[in-house]
Amino acid sequence: MKIYFRLLSFAKPIEKFAIPYVVATMLAILFGTLNLALLSPLFEILLKANNSALSTPASVKHEASSFDILGKFREFVNNSISTVGAEKTLAYVCIVIVCSVLLSNLFRYFSQRVMEDLRVHTLLNFRRKVFNNVMNLHVGYFSNERKGDIISKVASDVQVVQFTVTNTLQVVFKEPVTLIVYIVMLLLISVKLTLFSLLVIPVSGFIISKIVKRLKQQAKEAHESFAKMIGFLDEALGGIKIIKAFNASERIKDKFNQENIFYSNLTRKMVRRQQLGSPVSEFLGVLMVATIVWYGGTLILHNQQDALAPSDFIAYIAIFSQVMRPAKALTDSFSGIHSGIAAGERVLGLIDTKPELENKADAKDLESFSQVLELKNVSFAYGEKQILKEINLKIEKGKTIALVGPSGGGKSTLMDLIPRFYAPKEGKILIDGNDYEDLTVESIRAKMGIVNQDSFLFNDSIFNNIAFGKPDATEEEVVAAAKIANAHDFILNTENGYETNVGDRGNKLSGGQRQRVCIARAVLANPPIMLLDEATSALDTESEKLVQEALNNLMQNRTSVVIAHRLSTIQHANQIVVIDKGQIVEQGNHNELLAKKGLYHRLIEMQTFNEQ
Repeated sequence: MKIYFRLLSFAKPIEKFAIPYVVATMLAILFGTLNLALLSPLFEILLKANNSALSTPASVKHEASSFDILGKFREFVNNSISTVGAEKTLAYVCIVIVCSVLLSNLFRYFSQRVMEDLRVHTLLNFRRKVFNNVMNLHVGYFSNERKGDIISKVASDVQVVQFTVTNTLQVVFKEPVTLIVYIVMLLLISVKLTLFSLLVIPVSGFIISKIVKRLKQQAKEAHESFAKMIGFLDEALGGIKIIKAFNASERIKDKFNQENIFYSNLTRKMVRRQQLGSPVSEFLGVLMVATIVWYGGTLILHNQQDALAPSDFIAYIAIFSQVMRPAKALTDSFSGIHSGIAAGERVLGLIDTKPELENKADAKDLESFSQVLELKNVSFAYGEKQILKEINLKIEKGKTIALVGPSGGGKSTLMDLIPRFYAPKEGKILIDGNDYEDLTVESIRAKMGIVNQDSFLFNDSIFNNIAFGKPDATEEEVVAAAKIANAHDFILNTENGYETNVGDRGNKLSGGQRQRVCIARAVLANPPIMLLDEATSALDTESEKLVQEALNNLMQNRTSVVIAHRLSTIQHANQIVVIDKGQIVEQGNHNELLAKKGLYHRLIEMQTFNEQ
């Protein structure tokens, strides 16, 4: 229940919906019950009009007169029959029934409308909270989690939770109240019959609880299985070229199909358990109704003293036949809530995941970058695996720093520490003498522009992709940035120019074109520090030349940190830092490092040999 009430907190302010829902539901229940109760005077008119041979014991008149609503209405019917006749009285009773049915349905509509507003309101709050928290998580979280599992939680699980929570909330109030009103009405008509008939409810509840006992565990397994399928789908769509290139389509299809079969079988078992509760409770209800018809009918036929009037007995049967409807709804809700709670635990787990990097309460904004960015004794590890060891590095304003070294040495990890995607495990990073931990993450990143090897573009127009870092940019500013990035000419040759849609991840453009759009995006943001992570590594020679020219334009008058796989592109850097096995092994400019005849010299020779 603790989890349920926490999920319910996303419906706040719940009183805005609860008060009108309670009022409308109560009126709908009262008029709905009255519809059935009015069958008694209706049939009494018909029986009297036909001079029914069925006699009514004297005790019945006393019992009927003690029943407020029906007693008064029966008095009205008797007086009306004696005054205006049975035919007009029948018309009056029918009019009252029609009005009662109209009001009950009208209030039921209003109650359902309010509940739907609550459902949408809850879903809005819930999904916003989940997505906001996902966006606040540190970059490392997404390296350890399956993207399909996150998508499943944000999309599917949230939908299951909001429906279960609001539907259960509706049932928990409406159906017990309906059940109580029906039982009160039955008690007023006949205490003896009602006490006898209510035996079905605890019996039904016990049987149903046994049926749905394992639903929660199965629901949790089903949500996890569905998340795996979403993950398989995401990977298959993202790697479709690789799958086809290696003729792995059948293997991937089989992998997805196996999980699909497991999920389908699990879902089938769950639905069977859920569906079994309804027919069991309905059968028990019909069995009890049949028993009551037999028992009560026998009393009437033998004109027993405890017998009801035939008209009251018909009304009693009609009302009791409806008692099982709210009982069944409670049963279905009880079985359905397990699925919602299981989904809720998964989503709350995502909400409760705290970002590793959070601004301190007294963190201040970095106003500008004017002097130096410094790493002091910085070490970093992924779990137990040590990546960087005691890195000491100064990056002065206006200088170009190149990071080189063998693959896996820690260059990209060091680059990720600068915009604070990760925090160092040991040591400090300072910018203009300010410790990173004393500054807001947002203000640090606002001073940096990033161009990665993976040139990611959003499924939007070229214009909006360039203006991503500056949404209020003018057309002139976007065009100017594109020209600096050597992108303007090819953009004009596209179908719709700057309004051309680039497709999913920019797949309508070539690698070089995507990279130049990314560079234009960084140019427009105009940050004082540029971080370039192997921005030309995946390009052909012609594209690389254009992109390199764009990068040279980008780095002018800026502080730049560059990772380059082709060492010829960074020979003019102010400082070259050679990193191997997580440590800085050499520092200096191109000529100084060549003179040392160390690792940098060997890398240059190897690359020169390979290019010959």
